[in-house]
Amino acid sequence: MNLGILLTRAAKSFPEKIAIAHGSYDFCTYSELASRAACLAGFLKTGLNLSIDERVGLFMSNCPEYLEVFHGILHAGMASLPINNKLHEKELAYILDDASAGALFVTHDLAERAHLAVDEVGKDIKIIIVGDSNYRSIIRSDPVQITHRAANDLAWLFYTSGTTGSPKGAMLTHRNLWDSTLNYYVDVDRVPSNGSAFHPAPMSHGSGFYGLPHLAAAAKQVIPESGGFDPAEIYTLISAHEEVSMFAAPTMVKRFVEYSGGGSTENLRTITYGGGPMYVTDCKKALERLGPKLVQIYGQGESPMTITVLPREDHALIEHPRYEERLASVGYAQSIVEVRVADSEGATCPNGEIGEILVRGDVVMKGYWGRPKESAEALRDGWLHTGDLGVFDEDGYLTLKDRSKDLIISGGSNIYPREIEEILLQHQSVSECAVIGRPHEEWGEEVVAFISPVTGHSIEIGELDTLCLDNIARFKRPKEYRVSESLPKNNYGKIIKRELRSQLEKEEKE
Repeated sequence: MNLGILLTRAAKSFPEKIAIAHGSYDFCTYSELASRAACLAGFLKTGLNLSIDERVGLFMSNCPEYLEVFHGILHAGMASLPINNKLHEKELAYILDDASAGALFVTHDLAERAHLAVDEVGKDIKIIIVGDSNYRSIIRSDPVQITHRAANDLAWLFYTSGTTGSPKGAMLTHRNLWDSTLNYYVDVDRVPSNGSAFHPAPMSHGSGFYGLPHLAAAAKQVIPESGGFDPAEIYTLISAHEEVSMFAAPTMVKRFVEYSGGGSTENLRTITYGGGPMYVTDCKKALERLGPKLVQIYGQGESPMTITVLPREDHALIEHPRYEERLASVGYAQSIVEVRVADSEGATCPNGEIGEILVRGDVVMKGYWGRPKESAEALRDGWLHTGDLGVFDEDGYLTLKDRSKDLIISGGSNIYPREIEEILLQHQSVSECAVIGRPHEEWGEEVVAFISPVTGHSIEIGELDTLCLDNIARFKRPKEYRVSESLPKNNYGKIIKRELRSQLEKEEKE
């Protein structure tokens, strides 16, 4: 059941196919990748003397070696621990300590931060820097056979962002990842034999998950030479590869579409987007520029990439009477999960009524690492309680109404930030925005909007106020608009609202 047999099979059936490209250059074949993974597994087992139940960290920028290490860990039967490479050394130290990591693979640019983190943990965690002479000798170690694993054994320990406290490690098993891999073909896209999976988004997150269905089809994995998302580079690479698919956050799609240099997208097959709201205005612009090549997914680390899907067909149904409502939704339940919306007592809400989104299925995590109480709370009654609020329409399409923690309650009325953000983004001078609540003595909370203008544009606050009053109830209108050249973002380009809240809290105390 070891997920690593996907690579073993690809190498046996398609040994000379290119497995990894670095930019426009071939990096290695499937035969070479499988050989290096087997050697890395041998090093982990005999060189480091790690047991099969160890967690091995990847604190790396996107690079071809990332896939070598990831598959080496799987081959050894150990659990991979991919870590957000933007984290501070103290945050990294917390995860390494919490997960009791046995080793940590890092890229040169992150080595200093990794050493500081390991020093803080105070445990013997072996650091391996990929790409140096020692690493090159490691991938020539004596290979070992793939280690058998049971379906419920840990394969990937995925740490949440920690927006509601300390990060928690979602335990994803081999079965979880098998199911999400196979479901990609059912609900997202068919991977052709000459397909190419681009990885401009962090491979520690969604992009890494979507490498698995492309591996199962023995497709090519393409790592941009920049290691990240550069629209000019992506346009160039699309012309250099065939049947291109990639996972991208909505902000990345927006940047890609608005890039003035442009380029051909003839070889672009699919952009799957998720991880944050894609506003209807931005979605329409992307469809106009790219054509029907968009697929939206909604998922969480606890149910990786697999809660709902809005397929490309729905993006193209412009004659549908509820077309815009569907673009604003996250689609319908994916094939391998049950999804429902429930009230505070756990009863299923009728269509049109907002509640918490609950999910169950074999793809849902095993639980949180080392946190039995929080696992029981998140998975109570056999359902994953996502903490997201949503509403189903009569056709089974789900629309997100924000995280429950983002809900603003003012004067006893619920206000959903995304509704206001959608309105503000209709203004031609607004590039990005984020709406949050601020404590208010009389009303409980009041609405504050943070605005980032389009480059070269100025924003008249009165125009924003008029736009809101023309489209939403007066009580939902922001009581303050704050204009800033940029808004804080994570490495996916998603706006970090907790930093905006912290800014307001700090001001309140001064």
